[in-house]
Amino acid sequence: MKKLSIPVIIIAVVAVIAIMCVSAYNSLVSSEESVDTAWSQVENVYQRRADLIPNLVNTVKGYAAHEKETLEGVVSARAKATQMTIDPTNLTPEAIEKFQAAQGELGSALGKLLAITENYPDLKANENFKELQAQLEGTENRIAVERKKFNETAQVYNTSIRKFPRSIVASMFGFERKPYFKAQEGAEQAPTVQF
Repeated sequence: MKKLSIPVIIIAVVAVIAIMCVSAYNSLVSSEESVDTAWSQVENVYQRRADLIPNLVNTVKGYAAHEKETLEGVVSARAKATQMTIDPTNLTPEAIEKFQAAQGELGSALGKLLAITENYPDLKANENFKELQAQLEGTENRIAVERKKFNETAQVYNTSIRKFPRSIVASMFGFERKPYFKAQEGAEQAPTVQF
């Protein structure tokens, strides 16, 4: 039986390492694309909410014209929230925090708008308003679901780039951790209800 020469063994080892690196790289690219896709879906559901707001504001405006400050607040918060976009390839904790803050302001403004509708029984009975309110509630649920999916996808990716031997490939090619959505400040305390 012939002995394998050292150069053949070295070539075989290098080939195996190269195949492992290519496989790890391709896996990381796929995982990163999944994070980018999940982020796009998060933006998509936030856009759906932003698209519903003008119709809601116009419906309320017809009934509550003297609530001008609240209506302007919603329109202003919507404008600010829709201007805030993040390139999925540049997801940073700071960028997500700013995005969340803008969306939180919009949610707060919407809450005020919906609160003033209590003063207008005719508005609450309006079919357009009821339909828009139901769509907005559904959209808020979708936002929560998509944020959860994004966090799960980012967690899979982050775990992948930290595991050996992929961590070597990840550091060689600049794959970086993706941030997560976090609860807003004060969310750990239950709201106070007073009668």
